[in-house]
Amino acid sequence: MNKTQVPALEGWFTMDAEKPHLLGTQCKGCGTYYFPRQTVFCKNPACESEAFDEVQLSRTGKVWSFTNACYQPPEPFVAPDPFVPYTIVAVELEKEKMIVLGQAVEGVEVSDLKAGMDMELVLETLFEDDENEKLTWKWKPLPTDGGAA
Repeated sequence: MNKTQVPALEGWFTMDAEKPHLLGTQCKGCGTYYFPRQTVFCKNPACESEAFDEVQLSRTGKVWSFTNACYQPPEPFVAPDPFVPYTIVAVELEKEKMIVLGQAVEGVEVSDLKAGMDMELVLETLFEDDENEKLTWKWKPLPTDGGAA
C-alpha cells in the first residue's frame, strides 16, 4: 500500500520534494525574519509593526553548531521505538542570517559535521502511521568538492 506523504507540522515548510523551503514571516516594518512564523507583533524592540509577509526562507546555510540527541524527546515528538539517537544541527540561513535548528538527515553523525559547513534543506520521513508517511525538514551536508562548473 502506498502511503500519502504529509507534513508532520502543517504550514511549517513546503512539500516540494526537489526544493523544499521553510515557511516564515518577514516584518513589513523593519524586515526582521521569523521562523516559526510571527503574526502578532514584531519582537524587534526598535519596531512597532504588527504586519508581516509570509516568505519562503533560504534552503541553504552554514553549520553554526551541532550536537547529538541521545535521549528520547517528550511528546508531541514521535520517536521510533526503540529510540535511536540522532544529530541536531543549528544552521545559519544564507540570506536571512538567522539560526534554524533541525535534525540532520539519517546517517549523518556529529563526527561528520564542522562549523561553517554548507548545508541544504531536504525533506525526510519522521515517522509513519497506518495511512501516512509524515515528513519533516532536515539538514543535509552539501558536497565540498566544488565539482559543478
